[in-house]
Amino acid sequence: MSPKIMLPIIQVLLVVLSAGCKKEMDPKLQAQNTPASVNSQSLLSSPFHQTAVNLGIAGDFAILSKSGITDVYKSEITGDIGSSPITGAAIHVTCAEVSGAIYSVDAAGPLPCRLTNASRLGTAVGDMQTAYTDAAGRLNPNFLNLGAGNIGGRTLTPGLYKWTSALIIPADITISGGPSDVWIFQVEGTLNMSSAVKITLSGGAQAKNIFWQSAGAVTLGTTSHFEGNILSKTGINLLTGASINGILLAQTAVTLEKNTVTRPVVTLQVTTINTVLSNQ
Repeated sequence: MSPKIMLPIIQVLLVVLSAGCKKEMDPKLQAQNTPASVNSQSLLSSPFHQTAVNLGIAGDFAILSKSGITDVYKSEITGDIGSSPITGAAIHVTCAEVSGAIYSVDAAGPLPCRLTNASRLGTAVGDMQTAYTDAAGRLNPNFLNLGAGNIGGRTLTPGLYKWTSALIIPADITISGGPSDVWIFQVEGTLNMSSAVKITLSGGAQAKNIFWQSAGAVTLGTTSHFEGNILSKTGINLLTGASINGILLAQTAVTLEKNTVTRPVVTLQVTTINTVLSNQ
């Protein structure tokens, strides 16, 4: 074949090869062909992804306060409780109400279950304050002043929420997301939940990954049910019959009135273990 005929054929082949390379490098096409597992990983860097707040030793407690725990008998608490630096005499919960230990800074705590451990309590309180600062300091909220401070009836997806005023929950809400998703709620005022109102988790969302940081006092109304960990710069008040699946961390006092407080457990690990055992 003559050189004059070969030259146009070679030029056509070069054009085809060049187009193929451009197509291969097209980011839109690359995204379409990216495996699902890679796309899932990319969500970790999305603006809606938050890392969990590290509670440190404070996370080992169901209730931790700096100035005491008052109680109207009988409450039911699953997990350890403690107060520091105030004397153990400010812990009014009885041993019969706690499935766990009652830590005190001195011998004045409730008997016979009281454990005197000022060092552990001091570390836990320090971790509580560090966790509060972390939660309050998260930047670039995904949702700012949602509902003008009224979130009743809403479904809340993962992310960082911030309110520059008080927050009220006058009607049931749902927190929806996966087992590894994280929710952080920053409240610059008080946080009040109305009586008989309930928070429901869906989609595998876990209470241990939900953090309510409040600069003002937190009040859960009578017979209400709350989900998540409360980090309050002031007090936490549970009215008669209120319950929470979460941890109460107060930089002043916690008040109880015939309440149920349950420190969250990691349900994902249990599910995974059961799945492995069933396949053997």
